[in-house]
Amino acid sequence: MLKGISPLISPQLLEVMARMGHGDEIIFADAHFPGESFNNRVIRADGLKVADLLEAVLPLFELDAYVPAPLIMMAPVEGDQLDPAVEDAYLKSIRKTNPDVAPIERIGRFEFYERARNAFAVVMTGETAKYGNIILKKGVTPVSE
Repeated sequence: MLKGISPLISPQLLEVMARMGHGDEIIFADAHFPGESFNNRVIRADGLKVADLLEAVLPLFELDAYVPAPLIMMAPVEGDQLDPAVEDAYLKSIRKTNPDVAPIERIGRFEFYERARNAFAVVMTGETAKYGNIILKKGVTPVSE
């Protein structure tokens, strides 16, 4: 265990986030997402909710300030409805470190799957909320002087 780093962040997740470059994407996927079907770098975070994991990682992870939407979620399939509490919970966690973050963009299911194929990694969580997947695009980490 390290001081100042949430115990929700596994050593594998910490390593992957450190290896990512600006513009790389990581997906925090719900428990239903077929992560292993789309990406070879899958990290297990079973039992963790996405909102809790977002709160844990965002003090260490710079979101991309040079794109209109550094946060992306899956749009509902026709006939389905979103539970607004899911996005609200994610934004509550995100805004603790990123109060002025751009709105979350919604993309279609198959476009989301394509992003998963090209993502740096997929983190499989224990989230059970429908449409509980979120993509984070990494930005340039500021240099402290």
